[in-house]
Amino acid sequence: MDTLTLLLQGFASALTPEILFFGLLGCFLGTLVGVLPGISPSLTIALLLPLTYKVPATSMFVMFAGIYYGGMYGGSTTSILLNTPGESSTIVTAMEGNLMARRGRAGAALSSAAIGSFIAGTIGTLALTFFSPFILDVALSFGPAEYFCLMVLALAAVTSLLGDSFIRGAISLVLGLLFGMVGIDLQSGQPRFAFGKIELLDGIEMTVAVVGLFAVAEVFYRAFVKEENAAQHQIKDSLWLAKKDWKRSIGPWLRGTFLGFPLGALPAGGAELPTLLSYYSEKKLAARKNKVAAPNTENEFGHGAIEGVAGPEAANNAAAAGVLMPLLTLGIPTSATAAVLMAAFSSYGITPGPTLFASQGPLIWTLIASLYIGNVLLLILNLPLVGLWVRLLKIPEPLLYSGILLVATAAVYGASASIFNVGMLYFFGLLGFVMRLFSVPATPLLLGLILSPLAEQSLRQALVISQGSFLTFIERPISLSLLVVALLMLLLPPCLRWFYKK
Repeated sequence: MDTLTLLLQGFASALTPEILFFGLLGCFLGTLVGVLPGISPSLTIALLLPLTYKVPATSMFVMFAGIYYGGMYGGSTTSILLNTPGESSTIVTAMEGNLMARRGRAGAALSSAAIGSFIAGTIGTLALTFFSPFILDVALSFGPAEYFCLMVLALAAVTSLLGDSFIRGAISLVLGLLFGMVGIDLQSGQPRFAFGKIELLDGIEMTVAVVGLFAVAEVFYRAFVKEENAAQHQIKDSLWLAKKDWKRSIGPWLRGTFLGFPLGALPAGGAELPTLLSYYSEKKLAARKNKVAAPNTENEFGHGAIEGVAGPEAANNAAAAGVLMPLLTLGIPTSATAAVLMAAFSSYGITPGPTLFASQGPLIWTLIASLYIGNVLLLILNLPLVGLWVRLLKIPEPLLYSGILLVATAAVYGASASIFNVGMLYFFGLLGFVMRLFSVPATPLLLGLILSPLAEQSLRQALVISQGSFLTFIERPISLSLLVVALLMLLLPPCLRWFYKK
């Protein structure tokens, strides 16, 4: 009851005209930032940090939260329409969402993403409000051994994204794991695979790799490979969800939410892992339903399945709420955006951590209340804009893709003022173009790039703690359970295929 009273006081503060204005401004900016490839919410908040010297803390944090949530909403738009995700968290959405757009179902994909984001964001915020202590206990029980096994589980899930050819997909994944090792070895402090370039000592910038492999590669492919853009000629479906789309989306929305929030709340969380696991689970569930209900029908995954949009988008937005929990309660930033928000707290002389709710109660409860309001504002903003975004597909290709190239280049240069990063952008663009020519999927490369440093660091820390004993991974109940699940994910599909064939 005490929590509910504090939350109602937060709503009373969040519904004042000044706070509402900053919340709406943040939601609008966040949506815009999500739509533009190469510009992330963390970069936008960082650019706005000087305002902390003039604007009150409550108004500023409400706007920052709107930018953060809005970026999660808007990031799916270009992923679905143009196959150009601006952030790593929307890579998985692009896979089925863009295929839906090519089949003329862009409106349904965008609507499912927006509604799923609203549902997941609201449930995630409810969990942030009422279940923080329980989730934090689970998060604190994870050590290096558990994190390594969690990364193994994620790599096992990547096998569902390897495409039609296991060899090509494995090559892409191994390339990603190698790229993830570029930079300074955190254990020894020695540079690896940097080739004498100072810019590579911090590793490969994730935004550069994402925008290059998808946005720039897409532009090159459209320029050099003549292919009719089916999406431009088949925008005939309703912009709203049909009855069967609702039925197919509700389950993935809920499952994605309950995957996204707990994993986002882990100190090594983020949105990439839950979106990947959500896609894997939805793909396997769809295959199972097909075999039971309609054995002779083809699985829609790989051809534009709405479940592949609904689940990952829900996981993405639930993870965004989860990321805020360790920041506010433990003072641990688990993503780039959370790290920038940590800097914003420091600007006001506020230290996030266990005493934050007691020392800054009105600020924190107003911020949490604004998350509920922001979700409603974002739904109101995004659903009417579905028709406008779909019209992007009617822009002539030379103008559309040259604009994407211009925005991507300007965004990467503006973020770091580095010509080297622009060169890396086009390197990854050419690599993505060549991979696409030879039907090598780019998604495993990016996921390998994300998971490689996390897995390596956790493995080495676990071995240091256990004095070199690999038994530590099977002696701990959580790590053993994760390894068993990963093993089942790898072995069950071929065993079931053999069983059904027999």
